[in-house]
Amino acid sequence: MELRLDFGKKDAKFDEKHEKRLSNLRDRPPTTLVSKESGGRRKIENLIGEGGRPRRSTAKPSQSTAMAKRRSSLKTMTTIVTLLLCLLLAFSTVFAPLPSPISNSLKPHKHHHHNHHRHHQVVNARKFEIADDMFWKDGEPFRIIGGDLHYFRTLPEYWEDRLLRAKALGLNAIQTYVPWNLHEPKEGQLDFDGIADIVSFLKLCQKLDLLVMLRAGPYICAEWDFGGFPAWLLTKEPAVKLRSSDSAYLALVDSWWGILLPKVADLLYHKGGPIIMVQIENEFGSYGVDKDYLHHLVDLARSHLGDDIILYTTDGGSRYALTRGTISGDAVFSAVDFSTGDNPWPIFDLQKEFNAPGKSPPLSAEFYTGWLTHWGENIAKTDATSTASALEDILSRNGSAVLYMAHGGTNFGFYNGANAAQESDYKADLTSYDYDAPITESGDVDGAKFKALRGVIAKYTSGSLPPVPLNNKKTGYGRIQLEKQHLYLIHWRVTCTSKLSNLRTQFQWRLQASSILWSAFHSLFQVHDRAQVYVTCISEDQREQPQYIGTIDRWSNNRVKLPNAECASRSRLLILVENMGRLNYGPLLFDSKGILSSVYLDGKPLLKWKMLPVPLSNLNEAQKMDSLFDRAYSDFVGFSTRKSLKSSLGVHSKEPAFYSGSFVVKEVMDTFMSFNGWGKGVAFVNGFNIGRFWPSFGPQCNLYVPAPILRRGKNILVILELESPEPELVINSVDQPDFTCSSKGLKVGQL
Repeated sequence: MELRLDFGKKDAKFDEKHEKRLSNLRDRPPTTLVSKESGGRRKIENLIGEGGRPRRSTAKPSQSTAMAKRRSSLKTMTTIVTLLLCLLLAFSTVFAPLPSPISNSLKPHKHHHHNHHRHHQVVNARKFEIADDMFWKDGEPFRIIGGDLHYFRTLPEYWEDRLLRAKALGLNAIQTYVPWNLHEPKEGQLDFDGIADIVSFLKLCQKLDLLVMLRAGPYICAEWDFGGFPAWLLTKEPAVKLRSSDSAYLALVDSWWGILLPKVADLLYHKGGPIIMVQIENEFGSYGVDKDYLHHLVDLARSHLGDDIILYTTDGGSRYALTRGTISGDAVFSAVDFSTGDNPWPIFDLQKEFNAPGKSPPLSAEFYTGWLTHWGENIAKTDATSTASALEDILSRNGSAVLYMAHGGTNFGFYNGANAAQESDYKADLTSYDYDAPITESGDVDGAKFKALRGVIAKYTSGSLPPVPLNNKKTGYGRIQLEKQHLYLIHWRVTCTSKLSNLRTQFQWRLQASSILWSAFHSLFQVHDRAQVYVTCISEDQREQPQYIGTIDRWSNNRVKLPNAECASRSRLLILVENMGRLNYGPLLFDSKGILSSVYLDGKPLLKWKMLPVPLSNLNEAQKMDSLFDRAYSDFVGFSTRKSLKSSLGVHSKEPAFYSGSFVVKEVMDTFMSFNGWGKGVAFVNGFNIGRFWPSFGPQCNLYVPAPILRRGKNILVILELESPEPELVINSVDQPDFTCSSKGLKVGQL
């Protein structure tokens, strides 16, 4: 006899494993559910009405005797069915069977919550798992429609605002990296406060009913300085081998994850938190093939997080990358990423080859909504309609996707990354990480891409999406008049050293000097990343006027030639070295900064250098500007305005200097600082490092200033201008971004 239990849904089925359990029950003689009638067999379901209730009799009074027997039979059968239901409930409690297939649960219209769904929600503990090539959440088929939103690129005061906008887009999950260098900028100095308060961010996701996919590193890429590695890793002797099974490197990773993972362990989904998956490394298949390293990370994660959390890797959707970057077996789920517009389904078929059978739900872990931009390129833009169409190609066949990015945010401070396929191809990332994402850098959600993606997501989401919030108010506070505070070039009182050394700390600039005999000569050296060269004549009262000679950068390493000149006394060569951002991707990841070779003058190395790193506050660091200004008349010497250097070449002066000014805020709103007409440098508003500007190279003209940085009344703007200031020393506070500076002839960057 065939038994099929519908629980209110006529065509519900069980998977093979649970059907086998039912078959075993059916074959047991004491509970064989057969009704003999006219020598035949009749299915018990014909006797059972909707909801498991007996059908009403339609027999006539003249058939009362026969009907009495039938009622007796029916009563017996009902009792048996009741017993069988109890037995099945016991089995479902022990074995937690999965409900109906995804085709019945993830249709592009509102779901019908049937009795068997409610049953499993009651008896099952919180669990997120993979089975039958699907994600399952608490026993229900689940489709991930997520998006990257990085807590370290948005001020904490705006976390909830941006997450609510992500929900309005239709997202059910947030994916975020964890940058080691933000949380441990100096070895042993830990930071989990302010913008680094990851636990508060995760709890906020939970409060807003957003799941989390945590990309724990230790390497993250992310267009973030050094791919998330702290710069102090470069100071280790002998040098550690990053992203490898090198024992010295693994010991440092063990220490870092021994701090990070226990902090998030109680926030895993099965423990009541939002974290459904934890990523191991990041696109390792594009970098190396060290499986021992990957296995070590898996074992380390399991030791802190247990066996109930899904670990996953993400690699490019090619056989080459997946072969190198994945871990065979079912201990780690292998996800893929690929260019938006590529046919996703052949790549998802390839993905299955690198997952255990039944353990490969199609997931694009980085569905690119836009692209990154380097200094010197046109701002990257992608078409809204084609992006939405590519997403629908995935969702229409029950695939899952994570938008990279849902909201890009800002590379505040000195944390922007850089790329270089080869040494001469170095390109630093912009301060803005807008990424042409559906939620803009300042949180706007009225663009074509947000609307197009939301429209697609709504078609494949149960129920209606939350309403779209209004854009946050923005304003321009007008003209800000700056004044020069002091020159940046410093009169040192430091010990001499016989040779140059690499800049392996988080300092962004270092000034280096050596006394020279004046003559016409060439200067040649290798630098990471950019060096401005000056010469001075030192007078008897130790006052000097620097003269700009030229710039040597990493992507050209040109020579500079000093002009023919006369100096009344000894002279000095000054080199201002800038770290523009460490590489975050590729084989050149081990990226020391500074002058990497001897400085040669007329073919001879120059010795006896004085060096001074200049501290400027980075993201989430205490303000350091006050201490610099306090030393304005000690370390920063007032230079004479008279010419002490006579030159036959009228070389234009590009003297680095600090400038400051104030502006009054009556109502606090988001704003942008326009640096049109300025050269290159970094800016601080009320001591907060809002990032680098370089409008002379483009394309970014304006820096975003979130409202939480401002205060009612007087606000202070301080900038370090490395080259030439705007002639009137004016910066304008405006109400919108601008990516059109020096864009003529520039190209959109490609990796």
